[in-house]
Amino acid sequence: MTESELPAPFFIADDPALDFLDSVATPRDEEIEWIGNGSDFLDWLDAAGLVPPDVVETFRARTPPEQLDAVAGQARKLREWFRGFVNKHAGRPLSESALDKLDPINTILAADTTYPKIAIVQSAGGSKFGWRRERRWSSPQTPLLPLAEAMGELVCQVDFSQVKNCEGPSCTMWFHDVTKNHTRRWCDMNICGNRAKAAAHRAKQRTGRRARA
Repeated sequence: MTESELPAPFFIADDPALDFLDSVATPRDEEIEWIGNGSDFLDWLDAAGLVPPDVVETFRARTPPEQLDAVAGQARKLREWFRGFVNKHAGRPLSESALDKLDPINTILAADTTYPKIAIVQSAGGSKFGWRRERRWSSPQTPLLPLAEAMGELVCQVDFSQVKNCEGPSCTMWFHDVTKNHTRRWCDMNICGNRAKAAAHRAKQRTGRRARA
């Protein structure tokens, strides 16, 4: 599938780190890779809201394509490492023994350069002075930082018991089940949910025909 044929990426996981895992997915019959090269990677980061639009355009204009492609390769490698971690630990609370497996995240975050900035911020009482954290987007690898942060937030803030893989037979997408009773089963009802309903309906019809025969 070429870049011009790529559909809009899915952001249905209720968590940015899991959305990142879903940046390659098989929602129907064909695998879709949304970060196949550097330009795709910038498009996905922009759509995900993880990098400011002006920063995306600066990287696009000033970074050689081969450097962007290399960073996209690093992002895919990071994504597949994290997929293995999530696949191993999803469905139950994380134990402390998982800590030593998280070095890839901490290694990326160790290179971060953020700083506080006085700004006008919004609060329940209106606008006021407050702190806003800014980042120096100083190298082509810097866009990996918000991905590492999102993964860290998932690890530190989310109950892994509610990190789930879609039950669609061929679907590869992950999500954080934030429903009230934690009964979510599908990546999206318009994708796998409806297909499951249609399959169940066909199975019921076949059973009925056999019973009448």
